[in-house]
Amino acid sequence: MNMRILNFELHGDKRGSLISLEENKNIPFEIKRVYYIFNTKEDVQRGFHAHKQLQQILICLNGSCKIKLDNGVQKRNITLDNPKRGLYIGNMIWREMYNFSDDCVLMVLANNFYVEEDYIREYSDFIKMKKNNV
Repeated sequence: MNMRILNFELHGDKRGSLISLEENKNIPFEIKRVYYIFNTKEDVQRGFHAHKQLQQILICLNGSCKIKLDNGVQKRNITLDNPKRGLYIGNMIWREMYNFSDDCVLMVLANNFYVEEDYIREYSDFIKMKKNNV
């Protein structure tokens, strides 16, 4: 599956903690867009799409949430609950985010700007594209 956990180096002392994110170093692409999700209710689910080309890294800055990943053959569930860990998701991976804690802040780094045409929003279309190796 085109995903992996990234472990970021923590710098800190008695004053607090710091993690630096640098494109093409500990982030494996050029960062073109950053957004974050917060104030999501625990019973709300988000995502329900895949991207044709886009790569993303999800980092739970505060609280926790779960991510279900599906490449059309296998499925994985990942818990994000530590700002020292990021979840890299490559293209053509269906994702669903759920079980958000009340204090969850989920930051997403993307290697491209928002392009609606890159989204696959119907799971049946995603499966057809995967079977046709699109």
